[in-house]
Amino acid sequence: MDKINLKLIEPVLDKLAEVKGSLITILQKTQDIYGFLPREAIEYISKRTNIAESEIMGVATFYTQFRLTPVGKYLIMLCQGTACHVNSSELILQTIKDELGIDDGETTDDGLFTLKCVACLGCCSLSPVMMINENTYGSLTPEKTKKILKELRGDE
Repeated sequence: MDKINLKLIEPVLDKLAEVKGSLITILQKTQDIYGFLPREAIEYISKRTNIAESEIMGVATFYTQFRLTPVGKYLIMLCQGTACHVNSSELILQTIKDELGIDDGETTDDGLFTLKCVACLGCCSLSPVMMINENTYGSLTPEKTKKILKELRGDE
């Protein structure tokens, strides 16, 4: 992997490094910049904030919003909440697995898709539902799911 440019997070740290209770915000902004939390950035944040790397890692691994590895161009978040579950989200999950050849938490070899099963997306009336980046797709069927994935793959 290429070395990351730590200068990109300087403005964030200049503003927040000395602010008590700002670690989550720092990590969120860092992830916004890089798409995940690179190890080098965590080490640098530790030095700038005087927060132990182990504490930073504890926060980064506790909250599901944080990623320690890069994700694909399209991050698929598939809801597994109660409403989605009773409306066949497992069938949608199997369709995604079959179409993309990946499991929960994995990224396709071409770096295009990452699959993440989540507890709830808060869109119960649309169940089963998934989000791909900022777009929400509801009332999913296997056919509709395949069509969405093929359209995204065609964008390349």
